[in-house]
Amino acid sequence: MATTVAASSRRNQLAWALYDWASGPFIITVASVFLGPYLTNLAKAGADSAGMVHIAGLTVAAGALFPYTVSFSVLLQLLVMPVAGAVGDSWGHKKLMFGAFAYAGALAAGGLYFLRGTNYGLGAALFVVANVAYGASFVMYDSFLNEVAAADERHRVSALGWSLGALASGLLLLANVVAVAKAGALGLTTADAVRISLASAGVWWAVFAVIPLVGIRLPARAAPARSSGLAWLTRGYRDLPRYRQSMWFLIAYLIYNDGVQTVATMASQFGQEELHISIDVIASVVLLAQFVGMLSTFGSIQLAKRIGGKAAICASLLLWTAAVVYAYGWLYTTAQYVGVGVVFAVAWGGTQSLSRSLFSLLIPRGREAEYFGVFMISSRGTSWLGPLLFGLALQFSHSYRVALVSLVVFFLTGMAVLLRVNVEQGALQAAAEPGGDNALTARSIAAVAGAYD
Repeated sequence: MATTVAASSRRNQLAWALYDWASGPFIITVASVFLGPYLTNLAKAGADSAGMVHIAGLTVAAGALFPYTVSFSVLLQLLVMPVAGAVGDSWGHKKLMFGAFAYAGALAAGGLYFLRGTNYGLGAALFVVANVAYGASFVMYDSFLNEVAAADERHRVSALGWSLGALASGLLLLANVVAVAKAGALGLTTADAVRISLASAGVWWAVFAVIPLVGIRLPARAAPARSSGLAWLTRGYRDLPRYRQSMWFLIAYLIYNDGVQTVATMASQFGQEELHISIDVIASVVLLAQFVGMLSTFGSIQLAKRIGGKAAICASLLLWTAAVVYAYGWLYTTAQYVGVGVVFAVAWGGTQSLSRSLFSLLIPRGREAEYFGVFMISSRGTSWLGPLLFGLALQFSHSYRVALVSLVVFFLTGMAVLLRVNVEQGALQAAAEPGGDNALTARSIAAVAGAYD
């Protein structure tokens, strides 16, 4: 039986968007700014004479520990998120699972306060838990988009979430930048200020996650029939070839967003290790990028209206490519680092917001969490091939520049795959499924999809 979008009110949509506000600072403060350089320093302090650290039976270069940790956390997400999505859709307790994952991640992030000395192992373990929980919570959260917003509202609502996330990230990061820069005046060491900054993201996450957890109103719907045995856990993967446009979009997204997320998480380490920029300056650049990214999100919507959403994403990928190539050959000063950071921020907003709202059109009704479970394998700091390639390139070339420019392959390959996606055809197929979004006619679905294609 078809369902209608739940109370598609602005209040419901705002409650939904505020989870971006709650969780956004984790990615920026922890993954993008403070943890990479701080964990690298802990690893270097605990490294042997050859500059290697030993963790979980493996020996890795101290400088490569953080990218390897990011990559490992996403390998776990590869297992957890699709299963979480299938369980959520089948059992119908998505909000309960959403809250459980959100608070598991917030608790682990808060635990980063206890990192000191050479305790890089604890730091790596806590980040893995927090990042896996973060990704799993977004499987549920993103799946709610189809239930709080009609198809022709999703660009706006998705952009609202992204902009609120960027604003929250910027505000908390501003406070943390001041704390680190003025650590002495506050009676703290720089390391203490960094640990407080890391933990603050977990506290922020826990406090503000209450709003979407309580405020989001979802429509009542019958649970879909469950397949025999455990086959329903992998149904999303097995059905993808049937939804060819969804499949091609996911392949494209998993490729190009892997590069995007790797740049976002490794840029601070590049600035510290290659350019020898202090952590407070790096944090200030990321802070500036948050506000630029917030504005660029809405600019990307206007660009999508003019040239189409798919073309707008491709334009942003070309911008990512140009910025990374420039960083490889010509980035040597702090001023240039600031400039490249602004370019990254402009490209970031469009890539992320448009991708989420575009994909929401390609999902069969009642399968949102399943499909966003696959989507979230490479979203918002959850890349794995990129950090793995970055870490390998660094370990064998001993060059952060080579490691960074190696990511170009993700942008160009992902764009090539994206160009073959027919969004209108995929939206029409998803809408035609039993229980599909019959609130829109085939003609109006085509018109909405055309705005993305």
